[in-house]
Amino acid sequence: MRSAVRRAVGLLVVAVVLAVVCSLLGRWQWNRHVWRDGQIAIVEANWSAAAVPLDTVLDGPGATITGDDEWRQVIATGHYDADATVLLRNRPVDGNPAYHVLVPFVVDDASAGTSASPTQAGTVLVVDRGWVPLGANGSDDVAAPAPPSGTVTLTARLRLDEKPSTRPAPDGQVHAISTEQVLAAGGLDGSDTYATYGQMVDEDPAAAVALGTLEPPSTDPGSHLSYAFQWWTFALGGLVAFSVAARRELRSDAPAASASAPGGSGAPPPPRQPGPRVDRPHRRGGRDEDDEDALIDAQLSPDRPR
Repeated sequence: MRSAVRRAVGLLVVAVVLAVVCSLLGRWQWNRHVWRDGQIAIVEANWSAAAVPLDTVLDGPGATITGDDEWRQVIATGHYDADATVLLRNRPVDGNPAYHVLVPFVVDDASAGTSASPTQAGTVLVVDRGWVPLGANGSDDVAAPAPPSGTVTLTARLRLDEKPSTRPAPDGQVHAISTEQVLAAGGLDGSDTYATYGQMVDEDPAAAVALGTLEPPSTDPGSHLSYAFQWWTFALGGLVAFSVAARRELRSDAPAASASAPGGSGAPPPPRQPGPRVDRPHRRGGRDEDDEDALIDAQLSPDRPR
């Protein structure tokens, strides 16, 4: 195999490998785009839906939600355990350092008065009520405003429990909204609780001092779709570019092959044979010499009169 052919084959192999890799990366970005679209659809559907009694979504202690129920609004009656308030660290709000205020809500009636008798009484729902500024520095104690006292009708959006954090935190603080860790930090470990938490939407009666409002979830689809098309464009462009380069390699080798082997025989061309020598008359140059020759020829001519 000639070297040009080997180079052309190598270029084509690189083109195929590059196209496959770029196609797979494009497919991965496309799947991310589809997943993100699904999450946005869930947020938009549940965000605007009317609140339903808590016991229609969660059937008791240890119950959790599925991804399709995240951000769904529920309503229940109960009371806050203000003494078990816990602060969530390292959760900036609008780019500003802040603490989220987590307060256990002890359910008195998960049906919010829609059932003949109270349901799921005594079960604890961890509630993210909002946020407070960090203060002068991260070491200062922050006093979170108290929640409303007495019986409260709570409207909250359900969220999936976060993964427990392994990082140590000061007393009364946590790094993740993991229900068990929050209750343990507040001194209520061992309580009957849901395996999910809620973000406060409304409280009746309202608290004397309002907390900072939590940010709504992002519905930005991101750049996954454009990235997918970019990867697929790279795959096609790589195939075209390396195929053209391989063709040039083959074409650059073609003249050398034809010159070294006319007719495809592969033998060098025979040497040229010298032709017969032709003697050519010598011409004297110059006009004066030509006139002198003509004069001499005329004198020597036999036809010249004597």
